[in-house]
Amino acid sequence: MKTEEQIRENERILRMLKRPEGPVDVVLDTDTYNEIDDQYALAFLIKSAPRLRLVGIHAAPFYAPEFNHKSENPRDGMEKSYEEILHVLQLMGREDLAPLARKGSQEYLHSETEPVDSPAARRLVELAMEHSPENPLYVLAIGAITNVASALLMEPEIKNRMVLVWLGGNAYSWPDNKEFNLFQDVAGARVVFGCGVPLVQLPCLGVVSAFTTTGPELEHWLRGKNALCDYLVDITIREAEEYHMGACWSRAIWDVTAVGWLLGENYMQDRLTHSPIPEYDHRYSFSEDRHLIRCVYSINRDALFHRLFTTLAEG
Repeated sequence: MKTEEQIRENERILRMLKRPEGPVDVVLDTDTYNEIDDQYALAFLIKSAPRLRLVGIHAAPFYAPEFNHKSENPRDGMEKSYEEILHVLQLMGREDLAPLARKGSQEYLHSETEPVDSPAARRLVELAMEHSPENPLYVLAIGAITNVASALLMEPEIKNRMVLVWLGGNAYSWPDNKEFNLFQDVAGARVVFGCGVPLVQLPCLGVVSAFTTTGPELEHWLRGKNALCDYLVDITIREAEEYHMGACWSRAIWDVTAVGWLLGENYMQDRLTHSPIPEYDHRYSFSEDRHLIRCVYSINRDALFHRLFTTLAEG
């Protein structure tokens, strides 16, 4: 039986986890240089104004040679991501947004109690404290969760003033949880899943892995529309060639789904579940004593890609 404190905690979380209907303030926490999908997500978010009001773009660390070799260490990954943020803004003619960019953590959490100080973590605290449970800050995290976990450790009060939408971990039915974003900083993941921040999880393998596109589809919808669109097509096709994906390939544009959750229920389905526990052996454990989160279990692939392509091709 749940205690009165657990019941009140879940009531608070459920109130904040209702999908917003009006304009909201959004921070994007992104390892932008790691793959090619962060660039899509950043541009999609910017072009979704005024429904989504971008108030921060924070560079996340990345370093996982088991998956790719685009960085030499977490700091290098973060620095390259920061530069890629500025590059995307330049391609969009939105250099006016550059002051929103902040550099993030140079390393991962060493424990579940010690934050990693960074301009991004400090700025996230500042922004969240300007909001309230009735008007929360929405944090879209599409990389390792170090910056966000550090901010929550620096100022636990912000869990009452923000909603976290994180693309991280695999589906609960997947045989392991060795997913890129979560794998890099398990301590950070345990912080955000355990601290009581209202959380929407977009699992990767088994859920978001279905959100894929192809070269011919990109050429049809985006080629020639603007400088940004040409860049996105080129880097996606180049990656397919570099990784020898074959003559018939498809590519998951994972990170767009975090933006899609905020844009409306037509794009995905989610359910309430008890917050899982990411273990250090790269599996989940579960307990019904944990607080509730929302977990996405299905993506309306066609509807969300149509929204993405038509939005990016504008202007």
